[in-house]
Amino acid sequence: MKSANGINLTMLCDFYELTMGNGYLRAGLGDRITCFDVFYRQVPDDGGYAIAAGLEQIVDYIQNLHFDAEDIAYLRSRALFCEEFLDYLQHFRFTGDIWAVPEGTPIFPREPVITVRATAIQAQLIETYLLLEFNHQSLIATKANRICRAAEGRAVLEFGSRRAQGIAGAVVGARAAYIGGCAGTACTVSDPLYGVRAAGTMAHSWVQMFDSEYDAFVSYCRSYPTNAVLLVDTYNSLKSGVPNAIRAFNEVLRPLGITSCGIRFDSGDMAYLTKQARQMLDEAGWPGCKITVSNSLDEWLIADLLRQGARIDSFGVGERLITSKSAPVFGGVYKLCAVEGADGTLEPRIKISENVGKITNPGFKKVYRFYNRATGMAEADYICLRHETVDDSRPLEICDPDARWKRKLMENFEARELQVPVFEKGELVYELPALDAIRAHCAAEVARLWPEVRRFENPHGYYVDLSEELMALKDRLLEAGGSRL
Repeated sequence: MKSANGINLTMLCDFYELTMGNGYLRAGLGDRITCFDVFYRQVPDDGGYAIAAGLEQIVDYIQNLHFDAEDIAYLRSRALFCEEFLDYLQHFRFTGDIWAVPEGTPIFPREPVITVRATAIQAQLIETYLLLEFNHQSLIATKANRICRAAEGRAVLEFGSRRAQGIAGAVVGARAAYIGGCAGTACTVSDPLYGVRAAGTMAHSWVQMFDSEYDAFVSYCRSYPTNAVLLVDTYNSLKSGVPNAIRAFNEVLRPLGITSCGIRFDSGDMAYLTKQARQMLDEAGWPGCKITVSNSLDEWLIADLLRQGARIDSFGVGERLITSKSAPVFGGVYKLCAVEGADGTLEPRIKISENVGKITNPGFKKVYRFYNRATGMAEADYICLRHETVDDSRPLEICDPDARWKRKLMENFEARELQVPVFEKGELVYELPALDAIRAHCAAEVARLWPEVRRFENPHGYYVDLSEELMALKDRLLEAGGSRL
């Protein structure tokens, strides 16, 4: 897989993945089957949930994994790797299995979102890229979902390309923002690449180029009569901007019978300005003129504006969305959870830490989501070992694994496995959905979370329980200090 600047992304890995791979081969462990989990530990912005994203790019990466001759030459030049390992890399391809939660699905801390079962070298080499895509896109999709929920049904456009952290931050970030609920993007290339509708009209420089603000507005309306959205705050929003926009609409659009148009504010007191502008537009006979605002917005500012009665139809959100400025790191991790033993069975592995939050859940696992059959709402997630099944025809008591005394009796529920098979023996077995389908899936699944879980401040804790068998396994490994059973 090549990046936009021609770099083979197989080499986009932490160097220790290569040194470990070489070491595994020399130690006779290179072909040992391993299982790794991708999960995260804390919801950004102290929210109630996150949104899974990035799987499509991970699939593309896995399908194109290979080492070029130039890559092998570079690695040989480091004088660290044996020729047997370099020969292995020359013929490298991924032959393992991957399961993943579909993109757009709400996810919760410590549950396996992606599970990799592959030889030790293969599983180790893909760690960095899996985390890169999962962390970045899930972060932006989660932030976008918060912002779009704050907008209460009003359109949100992603305007952050120029403030994004690099090309991928802008381009793939626009994709993730669309999954989270944004209606479109200012990043043009994301439209032909991913189908994220690109939109935009003018900057202040357009207005400044003309002899007068009025001339600038008239010229734009004549060029784009069906897409006339005028930026009205270059000089004085209410004294000249809105009046000149109305004059231009009257002169150019009204004779054409066009009533759909818009104005945008990019500065000032948005609550006051939009209320005044709405009154001016309505009195001038332009009730269909939409008002858009931009300028360093986030979910908190949007919610405040709406509480103040601002008359806003859509929002353009830039840097605080595309960088997730208030919580810029997602924190997903890739942890070994099982290794194939001499008899071919998978032996569980655990990481123990004095930091309780860093203790991992051992074993080859899967995760269920429990939906209430009467309400259709998601009630809890349930992590169990891969061989376990859930009988949802019978009541099941679950609890908070961090507070075992907090118990919940599940009755009349439907249990659904969250992960789907993506690769089997290196072959893609998952049909990647269209981006619009992912976005619709996200909206539908978020709507199935209780409002208490969705709220921004002090969200209700969502139950993510461990099965009794998994909990017992974890306790035994903890008691044994992490050594094998």
